Amino acid sequence: MDFKDILFSVEDGIATITLNRPKTLNAINLELIEEWRTAIEMARDDPGVKVLVVTGSGRAFSSGADPKLLMALRSRTNPPPLTDRHAMKTQTMLSIARTAATLDKPYIGAINGAAVGGGMDLASLCDIRIASDKAKFGMAFVRMGEIPTGGGCYFLPRIIGVARACELIWTGKLIGAEEALSIGYVTKVVPLDELMDTVRELALKLSRGPSVAISLTKKLIYRCLDLDMNTALEAHLISQTVAESTQDAVEGPKAWLEKREPIFKGK
Repeated sequence: MDFKDILFSVEDGIATITLNRPKTLNAINLELIEEWRTAIEMARDDPGVKVLVVTGSGRAFSSGADPKLLMALRSRTNPPPLTDRHAMKTQTMLSIARTAATLDKPYIGAINGAAVGGGMDLASLCDIRIASDKAKFGMAFVRMGEIPTGGGCYFLPRIIGVARACELIWTGKLIGAEEALSIGYVTKVVPLDELMDTVRELALKLSRGPSVAISLTKKLIYRCLDLDMNTALEAHLISQTVAESTQDAVEGPKAWLEKREPIFKGK
């Protein structure tokens, strides 16, 4: 499939989405969102893809919503009906959140530069974020009289805790990569020229792992955030039964006994 506002590639079981509107700092418009959502679906539905990576081209990961989109949504001289504005928002940020929630494969954010507003919201959909030392993060919505439009009030507190999420959302302040690391928003900070190699190393490790077990644990991790302990443990038991029925569950112990690296098949 040909894309206009993103680049999409698959290699060694790793699908990579690159936001590709560098002249606008990868500002989010309707076309980019539709292509981003479609690319996630393609990665989700391709059995050869084991890991999905998202990054940005140029100086930014994403600067958030394109001003032209904001003006279309907020025009006071000719405002769209409220129902139309709601539909437009649903088609944009929230559609990405809903689609990402159906992805049962690791989703890694390679945050190369600024991730601001909607850019930070959509970075928060990733399971793991690795940042370059040039990255900056900010929930800038309050400066526009807005609320997080990509589900940030749901995702951000689950990543960094309620108090820190409140501070970032209410103040709109910008934080650097090291502060993002200190509060647990990103897991690692590396020099910009090492970012993609670092992310690829992790993605390759995951792509060569037992993909059924990884998928099951991803589902469990997110599901258990909203379950009581007994229900969560029952869900663990069911998933464990599934995992133990795979060829990979035989290969793992066998490789350990033979003192070699396991060769997982994802079956």
